[in-house]
Amino acid sequence: MRRKFPILESERVVLRQFVESDLENVFKGLSHPDIIKYYGISFDSLDATKEQMKWFADLEKNETGIWWAVCSKDDGRFLGAGGLNNLSKENKKGEIGFWLLPENWGKGFMTESMPLVFNYGFNSIGLHRIEGFVETENENCKKALARLKFNLEGTMRDCEIKNDAFISLDIYAKIVVK
Repeated sequence: MRRKFPILESERVVLRQFVESDLENVFKGLSHPDIIKYYGISFDSLDATKEQMKWFADLEKNETGIWWAVCSKDDGRFLGAGGLNNLSKENKKGEIGFWLLPENWGKGFMTESMPLVFNYGFNSIGLHRIEGFVETENENCKKALARLKFNLEGTMRDCEIKNDAFISLDIYAKIVVK
């Protein structure tokens, strides 16, 4: 039996399932130097991006995450993407991820969309904890998580190699209060 993909809405945004026509916007985002600077995935062609689109779109096969296309409620314009990765049913936790096309930065779309995602995680999936792993240099993302009441739990220093250099990750978390 196929599960229905959840559509999430707020005043200005709709989070919906990815469709084939989103391919160019996803490529535009995940090949843009300002987005991939702090993002763990990037693509150099539309063909390579198709694999990501398959992962985004298949709720049945993808048990480790769920991602939405973030769109304007007014005109349906694609704004970016957000969702949950590394879902662990056993530990009742997941990791939040998010990106917006640069022309949508600083307009409050992320802080309006992210609560939809973590409320879905807490209330529909039954998560207890949602984590955010942020490159220490990514000040904008850290500010957004602070506004959303994520708690800084610590820093993993020199824990990954990116572009042939060690990077540090700040660990943020939000725990459901019942």
